Amino acid sequence: MLPWKRALRPLAALLLTATVAVVPATTAQAATATGSGWNDYSCKPSAAHPRPVVLVHGTFANSVDNWLGLAPYLKNRDYCVFSFDYGHLPGVPFFHGLGPIDKSAEQLKTYVDKVLAATGAAETDLVGHSQGGMMPRYYLKFLGGAAKVNALVGIAPSNHGTTLNGLTHLLAYFPGAADLLSTNTPALADQVAGSAFLTKLNEGGDTVPGVTYTVLATRYDEVVTPYRSQFLSGPGVRNVVIQDLCPLDLSEHAAIGLLDRIAFHEVANALDPAHARPTTCASAAG
Repeated sequence: MLPWKRALRPLAALLLTATVAVVPATTAQAATATGSGWNDYSCKPSAAHPRPVVLVHGTFANSVDNWLGLAPYLKNRDYCVFSFDYGHLPGVPFFHGLGPIDKSAEQLKTYVDKVLAATGAAETDLVGHSQGGMMPRYYLKFLGGAAKVNALVGIAPSNHGTTLNGLTHLLAYFPGAADLLSTNTPALADQVAGSAFLTKLNEGGDTVPGVTYTVLATRYDEVVTPYRSQFLSGPGVRNVVIQDLCPLDLSEHAAIGLLDRIAFHEVANALDPAHARPTTCASAAG
C-alpha cells in the first residue's frame, strides 16, 4: 500500500466513528419510523409546537439510523418530525452525506419546501448532527433558507471544519491525497479545516438575521476537533458544552447525536425556549 493511502486510512477510520453505532437502514426500520408517526406527511403541527422539525443526518449516516433516538423523543413531545437522505454517491447505498456539501444544501432546500407544503407551516426548525448541523448554514446563507427557518440546532457540528486531532495537516505531505479525498468523498474534503467550502461559508460572519442558533458540543469529540471549533459567533447564538450541564456525560461525537438524552433535552429546550427546563444529569431520565 502506498504511504499516502496508509495516511488516509486512519483519517477515514476516525470519520467513521461518527457512525460507530449505526448499521445500514432496512425496510423494517423505515417502516418503524413511518409507523410511529415520524415522517408522517399527514402530521399537522400543534399550537404548542407550530413548526415541523427537520432532522439532518451526518456524514456516513442516513435518515433513519441517525435518528432512532431523537426522532421518537421529539415525536413523543408532540412535534411533527421529518428526516431525509442527502449527499448520495453513485454505488454507495445506506451511507450518505458524502457528496459536495453545497449540492446537499440544495437537497435540503427542496425537502424543507416539501415539508412546509405538507404541513401548512410557514417555517420549520432544523436539527442536525455533525455535517448535518453545519450544512444547513449554507442553505440559510446562500439559498434563501433564512425566510423559512426559525431555529438551527447543531449537535457536534463541523461549523469551522476539523483537523481530526491534527491528521488533516498530513494531507499536504502526500501528493495527490487531498485530490483523492475531494474526488471520492467531496463532503470529507469540504469539512477539512480551511477548505474552500468552509472559507466561503464563514466569510462575513457565522449567522444570518432572523434565525436562532444552538450548538451542542462535547469535550470528548474525537471527530470534529478541536471541539470549540464547532461554536458559532453572532447574534442569536447559544453555544453549549454538554459537560457543563452534566459532568458525568461521557458522550463523544457519535453518542451525543445518537443516544444522549441530556443532549436531546437541550434540543427540546432550543426548539421551545419559552418552556425550557434546566438541563442536568437527571434529564437523562426525562
